[in-house]
Amino acid sequence: METITSYIAALFPDHGWNLLALVWFIVVVRGYQAYAIKASRSKDSLAGVLHAYRQRWMIRMIDRDMRMADIGAVANLERYVTLFASSSLLILAGLVTLVGYTDDVVHIGRGIPFLPPQSPLEWQFKLFFLILLFVYAFFKFTWSLRQYGFATVMISSAPVAHGDISDNKDLMDHVNRSAKVLSMAGNNFNFGLRAYYYSLAVLTWSIHPLVFMVTTCVVVYILYSREFKSSSLAELRGSNDSKNRKTLVDYHLI
Repeated sequence: METITSYIAALFPDHGWNLLALVWFIVVVRGYQAYAIKASRSKDSLAGVLHAYRQRWMIRMIDRDMRMADIGAVANLERYVTLFASSSLLILAGLVTLVGYTDDVVHIGRGIPFLPPQSPLEWQFKLFFLILLFVYAFFKFTWSLRQYGFATVMISSAPVAHGDISDNKDLMDHVNRSAKVLSMAGNNFNFGLRAYYYSLAVLTWSIHPLVFMVTTCVVVYILYSREFKSSSLAELRGSNDSKNRKTLVDYHLI
C-alpha cells in the first residue's frame, strides 16, 4: 500500500486534483454515453433518424435488380472510416515516439509560459492516456469497417422483390437486419470520432486539472448539441415521419 501511495505521489505531485480530474472525465464520458443510448430511444437523435433513412434505403434497394449503386454507397462510407483508421495509427506512432522522448517533452513544456512544471512520469501517464484513447478509436474504426463489409454482403445477397413488401415477413426481416448492420457500423464510427473529441479535452490536462474538467464538459455539450439539437437533425427529421418510423433499441450496445 505504501508503494502504491508513493507511486501516485510521484506520478501526480498535485495528485488530488489530477485524480479528481481523471475520475471526472471517466464519469462524464460514460454518463453521456449512457444518456445518449437511453435518450435516443425516447426522442429524435441523429442515430435514430439516420437509422430510419437506412431502413428506407434498404427498402428501395430490395426493389432493384442491380445493386452496384448501393454497394458503391457503402464503399464510399468505408473510405471515410479508412481515413480515420489510418490517421489513428499515425497519431499512435507519434505518441509512442513522444513517450521515448519524455525528457525533451518536459524541457519543451518548461519553455511554455502557461504550462505548470510537470514531472517526466506525469507527462508519460498523460501520453499513455492519449494512447489508450486512440487505440480505442482505432478498434472502433476497424470494427466499423468490418461491419460495412458485412452490410455489403447482405446487400449483395438480398432477394429481389417488386411492389409492396410490407406483408412479406422474410423480406422485411432482411431489410431491417441490413439497416441495423449499417447503423451498427455508423455508430462505431461515431464512437471513434468521439474519442478524437475527448482527446482534445485530454490535451488541456497539461494546463491544469480544472481546465481539463471544464473542457471535458464543453466537449460533451458539443456532442450532445450535435446529436440531439443540431440544425442537421432538424433537416433530417423533416423528411421522416417520426411517429411512424421504427425506433432503434439495442444497436448502440454493439
